[in-house]
Amino acid sequence: MRIFGGRTLAALALAWTIAGPALANSGKDKDPSDVLGSWSFQTSPYRSGQCVMSGTMRLSPHPDEGRYGCELTAVEMCSMWGRSVVRQSCEARRFGDQVSIRSTIEEMLESKLEGLVYVPDNFTLTIQSQERMFGALVSAVTAPVEFRRANDGIS
Repeated sequence: MRIFGGRTLAALALAWTIAGPALANSGKDKDPSDVLGSWSFQTSPYRSGQCVMSGTMRLSPHPDEGRYGCELTAVEMCSMWGRSVVRQSCEARRFGDQVSIRSTIEEMLESKLEGLVYVPDNFTLTIQSQERMFGALVSAVTAPVEFRRANDGIS
């Protein structure tokens, strides 16, 4: 008894040849190098639309799997107190398509408000592609944030 005809078997073999490698890799984590390099980021407005944060982040290789060296500079612009620029070191961890960034303030480069208490900027992100990560700023406030790969790409 024949279940498949010759043409059906040929079509199935062709489909597996085309889709097989992608299907075989579909359950694996992305290449860890796809998040290395320089990124720029910007939040949506927060504090009733009076503030927005932008900046740069650099992820570098780390000997431990799923971890990255990290440094970032955040620029917060608020209509009520001006601009703050803060250099931070950070630890980045990756779990599948999720990236968690925990920062430590290294240096307040600029602050318009005397005595301003600045809280480290942490992020929870989902990798969308090699060019984009999207998630949330989790700090003194929470706001949506988008990270885009900088022009210099992967190093």
